[in-house]
Amino acid sequence: MIRVAAALLACVFAFPVAAETVAITGGRVVTMGQGGDIERGTVVVRDGRIVAVGANVAVPPDAKIIDASGKVVTPGLVASGTALGLIEVRTVETTDDRGTSARDLSAAFDAGYGLNPDSLLIPVARLGGITRAIATPAYDDQPARELLFAGQAAAIALDDRPILMQRGVAMVLEMGDAGAERAGGARAAELVALRAIFAEVRDFKARRAAYDRGETRDYTLSRVDLEALIPVVEGRMPLLVSVNRASDIRDVLAMARSERLKLILEGASEGWRVAGDIAAAGVPVLVTPVENTPASFEALGSTLSNARRLAEAGVVVAIEGNGNHREREMRYNAGNAVASGLDWKTALAAITINPARIFGLSDRIGSLEPGKDGDVAIWDGDPLDTLSRPVAVLIRGAEQPMHSRGTELRDRYLSTVLSPANGEKP
Repeated sequence: MIRVAAALLACVFAFPVAAETVAITGGRVVTMGQGGDIERGTVVVRDGRIVAVGANVAVPPDAKIIDASGKVVTPGLVASGTALGLIEVRTVETTDDRGTSARDLSAAFDAGYGLNPDSLLIPVARLGGITRAIATPAYDDQPARELLFAGQAAAIALDDRPILMQRGVAMVLEMGDAGAERAGGARAAELVALRAIFAEVRDFKARRAAYDRGETRDYTLSRVDLEALIPVVEGRMPLLVSVNRASDIRDVLAMARSERLKLILEGASEGWRVAGDIAAAGVPVLVTPVENTPASFEALGSTLSNARRLAEAGVVVAIEGNGNHREREMRYNAGNAVASGLDWKTALAAITINPARIFGLSDRIGSLEPGKDGDVAIWDGDPLDTLSRPVAVLIRGAEQPMHSRGTELRDRYLSTVLSPANGEKP
């Protein structure tokens, strides 16, 4: 028992070494930037930032060299629509900080607070090449089912402290079936309520002093929620809307256009049916490309070709994983999209530079270019192939531990089964 506890603690508290000068040499570098693909390229990271990328880059004499010959070097992957850092065990309420049931707190709920950098889910995700994530709040529908907004998403880094990268990268809203139920049972009710709320936010913004003096009418939302929605109505903070049915997508696009909102769609199971409308609006989409069964009436048009059709129409697509405990499978989803016709480079973009662009982070992450953070994954094969794995992962220039609680338990099992006491050779 003591050895088991020690192994688990070592997994949780094995922080990476401090950032240094690192040169990754000899690999096929897929920059996902203007540098394109570089055969036998070199990536140099100093003090957490990329300083050089190319085929003829001089290696600094003080650099730690990582030989990537025969391997593929990519930017660290970026997970969208996850709750990494916000949840540990779904059935243990005290470990679930994704949402709140407080009646006066919805839009102001900020996922950037209360993050757990010691979550055992983070090392598992890192073993899938994921270096950054968008920690996204979820609804806690009991007892405050009438709350329309889930709160604000935050960008996080999957290394040690500080885990928080940026607050308020999106305001999260659910529409369609669930949104209609939350608004009173009808889609029209939610659309009317949202337009009324946006009008109230603009009125509050213009009459703050009068509000403080008690000279305005009562608003639907609390002051903190009204304040939180000002960046949304000003078009500075995107509204991340979970929606699936084609007609619902059209309604959301129309609302965003009339309210002058910056929009991101999530889910969009029937997005391929209105791909032209989405592209014309310049709205990006977060999809799970392995959804191909009609799990509900609003997703009757689900298809494995959704990501491909959206991308071919000109929509910027980001690919999501399979849930918080299975985020490492995000790259598998991208591979499945390739199997269904999505271009390979577009699929890799959908888990690197595209989510970085969608959430306003592309000046720091998503591609291997000088000036950006040193987030790098080195693969022993095609990163979208289920048989490949990362052999090294760097976040902000620091090499990360390549183990998790799962690998610790695996090693313990193997050491027990193959121990000399059991008559086997170790």
